[in-house]
Amino acid sequence: RLSHNSAQSLRSLNTPISADAPRTSPPLFARVTQRLEMPEVMQMIDSEVFMAFTTYATIVTLKMMFMSPLTAYFRLTRKAFSNPEDCRSGKTAEERKKMLRSDPDVERVRRCHLNDLENIIPFIVIGLLYSLTGPDLHTAVLHFRIFVGARFFHTLAYVVPLPQPSRGLSWMVGVGSTLSMAYRILTAVLFL
Repeated sequence: RLSHNSAQSLRSLNTPISADAPRTSPPLFARVTQRLEMPEVMQMIDSEVFMAFTTYATIVTLKMMFMSPLTAYFRLTRKAFSNPEDCRSGKTAEERKKMLRSDPDVERVRRCHLNDLENIIPFIVIGLLYSLTGPDLHTAVLHFRIFVGARFFHTLAYVVPLPQPSRGLSWMVGVGSTLSMAYRILTAVLFL
């Protein structure tokens, strides 16, 4: 709860400042930070666990984004397009028609990209919530590294392709890491 003086100070922040009035007080952000203590969530965001999470989440997001240019590369090198307007490199109508086809290599990369979307987005949401529960740094970094390593190996196993069960096992390891973080969230903050 805010004290009476703090509440009055906050109300004074809502007073409009005219454009031609001389600026005698500090900017709004400075006034707010001077009067309020740093909330607990901000302290969690400044934690090493959260910084580790943002690092690994950025790595897998960039990896997922890399799949789009990889798909384009395979489409161009295999001359396999799904839209007629993408077939401009064909000189005749017959050549352009032949380019409108499905290619197994292109489809393999597309499926890998879809699998990334199905797994990386939940990791980001669950990992964010997990990092806000205040886990041990080493345990959290282990979860993040296992997931990122599993996703990179999964992509390698999918695109190269490596024999099964390599792809399936790497998928299970990544999902297991995410489920382990979800379990920690539920046991730490279960509120029904």
